[in-house]
Amino acid sequence: MENNSSKGIDLKSLLSNYTKQWKWFILSLFITLGIAFMIIRYSTPQYSAQAKVQILDSQSSTPELSVFQDLDVFAGSSNPVEDEIQTVKSRSNFIEIVKSLKLNVKIVLLGNLLDSEIYGVTPFNLNFIEPDSVIHNSNAQFYITINSENSLSFSDSEEGPDRAFSFGKKINTKLGGLVITPNLERIDDYIGRKFRISITPIHYVAQDYLKRINIFPAENASTIIDITLQDNIQQKAQDIINSLIFLYNQNAVEDKRTIANRTSDFINNRITDISSSLSNVDQSAEDFKTDRGLTDIASESNINLTVGATNQQELQNTNTQLNIASSMKDIVDNQQGYEVLPSNIGLSDPTIGNISAKYNELVLERKRLLKSSNEKNPIIVNLDEQLDGLKRNMQSSLSSMTNNLGLQLNNLNVRRSQINSRIYSAPGNERALRDITRKQQTTEQLYLYLLQKREESQIAFASAAPKSRVIDSAYSESSAPVSPEKSIIYSVAFLVGLFVPFVVIYAGELLDDKVHNKLDVEKLVGDVPVLAELPKLSKKENKLIYNKDRSVLAESLRILRTNLDYIIASNKKIDKKNLIFVTSSISGEGKTFLSSNLSMVLASTNKKVLLIGADIRNPKLYKFFSGVESDAINKPRRIKEVGLTEYLINDELTSKDVITPMLVHENTIDIIYSGKIPPNPAELLMSDRVGKLLDEVSKIYDYVIVDTAPLMVVTDTLLISEHASQIIYVTKAGVTENRVLEFPLKLKNEGKLNNLSFVVNNVKASDLGYGGKYGYGYSKQLKKWWKF
Repeated sequence: MENNSSKGIDLKSLLSNYTKQWKWFILSLFITLGIAFMIIRYSTPQYSAQAKVQILDSQSSTPELSVFQDLDVFAGSSNPVEDEIQTVKSRSNFIEIVKSLKLNVKIVLLGNLLDSEIYGVTPFNLNFIEPDSVIHNSNAQFYITINSENSLSFSDSEEGPDRAFSFGKKINTKLGGLVITPNLERIDDYIGRKFRISITPIHYVAQDYLKRINIFPAENASTIIDITLQDNIQQKAQDIINSLIFLYNQNAVEDKRTIANRTSDFINNRITDISSSLSNVDQSAEDFKTDRGLTDIASESNINLTVGATNQQELQNTNTQLNIASSMKDIVDNQQGYEVLPSNIGLSDPTIGNISAKYNELVLERKRLLKSSNEKNPIIVNLDEQLDGLKRNMQSSLSSMTNNLGLQLNNLNVRRSQINSRIYSAPGNERALRDITRKQQTTEQLYLYLLQKREESQIAFASAAPKSRVIDSAYSESSAPVSPEKSIIYSVAFLVGLFVPFVVIYAGELLDDKVHNKLDVEKLVGDVPVLAELPKLSKKENKLIYNKDRSVLAESLRILRTNLDYIIASNKKIDKKNLIFVTSSISGEGKTFLSSNLSMVLASTNKKVLLIGADIRNPKLYKFFSGVESDAINKPRRIKEVGLTEYLINDELTSKDVITPMLVHENTIDIIYSGKIPPNPAELLMSDRVGKLLDEVSKIYDYVIVDTAPLMVVTDTLLISEHASQIIYVTKAGVTENRVLEFPLKLKNEGKLNNLSFVVNNVKASDLGYGGKYGYGYSKQLKKWWKF
C-alpha cells in the first residue's frame, strides 16, 4: 500500500470537505447573525459620559497665602494624585450622590418587548410618608398604571390585583404611606401605560456605581484625571460625574475652613491672655516713673546694654516659645475625644507642626466616615488607633520641647545675671526701668505677632478654594450608545457562524471511520482496483435500471461494466473469465442490488447474462424481480419453489430446471434464485454440484453473476470463492468501516480471494467523483441553491 503521507497534504481535497458543505455554513451564519441582531435589538443600550479634572496642591489652589506658610493652615492637603483618586471614589461620596439624585428610586416604563427607565422629569412624583432613613434602607417593588389625569391603579405585582386611587390620596404600601402626585406637563403622554417602581437600599446603589465608575490619570505623572461612567441613561451618567466633582471640591473647602476656624479660636484665646499681661506691664512702667519722678535715664554703658539687649532678646524668644508650647500642651492634654487641633502657630519644631497637620487630617476623615458609619467600623477603629498614636507623639514632643526650652531659659537667666551684675553698678532707677521696659516690649511683641496670625487665619477661611479645577465638565462625545457594540457583535457572530460548522465538520472528519466514496477506498486498498461508485438513491427512484436509462446510477454501472471488462480482459492467468462473484462484509451493504443492476447493464449490450442467487441463507434476489416491469418468460413463476438449494439437494435436477428467463425493462436475463432456505447451507455449498453448475453455465453465458453471502458473517462465500474469475467486494458509503477493509485484503494476500476488486455503494451526490467535482447524471434536474 502506498504511503500517502509522503505526498504531503492535499490542500485542495481538504478544502473541498468544507466547501461542499457550504449550505451548513450559510445556515449557521444566518442563525448566528440573527441571534446577534436579536441581542442588539433587545439589549439595553449603554451610554458613556466623561469629564476631565485637574488636581491642585495647596499653593496652586490659594496662591495669595504663600506668604503665610509658617502658619501651615493647609498642612497635609497636597496629596499624590493616586491618593486623591481614592478620596474621590470614597463610598461616602457615592452615598451622598445617590441621596441627592434619588437614584435608589427607579421608575421604569413597561413595554411589550423592552422596558425603559424614566429619569429627570417623570410623569408623577412619589412622596413617602415614612422618614428618609427608612426609605433609604428599604428594598421593595410595586406597579402603577395611569388611568387618567386624576386616577391611577396600584398593585404589588405585575399581574395584579390592581387597586384604584386618585392622585394625592394616601396609598398603604410595604414601606408605609405613599402619596403620588401627577406632573401635569407629562401626564397626558402616559395615560394607559404601566410603570414599575423599584426601591433599592442606598448603599447597594452606591456600591454599584462605585464599581462602574472609572477614574484614572490622563498620563503618567500627570495631575489631570479622567472620570468616565457608562449608564443606560446618558444624562444620568453626566449628572453623577458632575455631582461627584462638586462634592469632592465642597468637602475640600469645608476641611480647610474647619482648620482655619480652629486656628483662629486658639489665637483669640491667646490674644485675650496676652492683652491682660500687656496692660499690667504698661501700668507697672507708669507707676515706677510716677513714684520715682523719672522721665529719661541714659545708658551708662553702651556695651553692656548691647550685650544685655542681645541676651534679653534670646530670653524673650525662648520665653515666647515656652509659652506657646505650654499652651499647646495644655490643649492636647485636656482634649476630650478627637477634635481638630490648631495648626503650628510659630513653634520652631517642625515635627509638632507635621504631627498636628496629620492629626487634623485623620480627625476630619473620621468625622466624614461617621456620617455613613459608626464608631465600631473597622476603619473608624483603625483611625482611632492612629489618632491616639499621633496624640501620644505630640504630647511627647511638646513635653520634650518644654523641658528643653526650660533648660535654655535657665541658662539665659544665668547669663543675664552675669550681665546685670555689671549693669547694676549703674543707678538703680535706670536698672529697674529697663527691666520694666524689656518686659513691656516682650509682651507687646507677642501680642502683635498673634494679631498678625489672626488676620492670616481669617484670610485663609475666606479664601478657602477647592482641591480641583474642572477642565471639562461631564459630557458625551456621541449620542450613540457605546454598548452593545454592533460591529463587534456582528463580527463575533460572523466568526462563530463560520467556526461552529467548521468545528462540527472537522470533528466529524476526525471521528469518522467510515468510507464515503471511491477515493476513501482507494487510499485504504492500495493497488487493488476500485471499479466504480454507485449513487445513493431516494425512495422514489427505481432500484433497477432500464435499457435507455440515463440516470446517475445507470452511468455509474456503465463505468463499472467498462472497468470490469478491462480487468477481465487483462487477466491472462485464468481460463474462465466470466464468473463474477459479488460479496460484501455484512448484510445490507448492497451486494444483491449491485448483482441485479450489473446483470441488467451487461444484458443491455445483448450479452447472455445469468444471475445466480448464492446467498441461500438470506435470499433477497427475488425482491428485485417481482415487480410489474419484470416477468418470467415461457414458464410459470417458481421463485420460491425451485432454485439453487433444490439443485444442490436433488441430483436429478439440471441447470435448465432451475434457470428462470426474465424480461425486465426490455432486457432479457436468466436467473437462478436461491430457493428455499436449507438447514445446512455450508455443507450444500461444499457439494461438487456447485462446481459442476458453474462450469456448465460459464460455457453457455457471456457473464455469470453470482450473488454470494457476506464474507464476515458466514463462511459460504469462501467455500465457493475458488470458482470465481473476478470477486467484486461491495462497500457501503457511511456504513462500512475503514478497518473492515483489512479483512478482504488479508484474505487476498492469503490467496483465498482471487482477482479482488471493490465497488462503493450508496455514495452521496456531493461525494460522487473526486471530491464531488463532477457527477455522472446529466439528465437529472439539479436542486436549486436554496434547497437543502
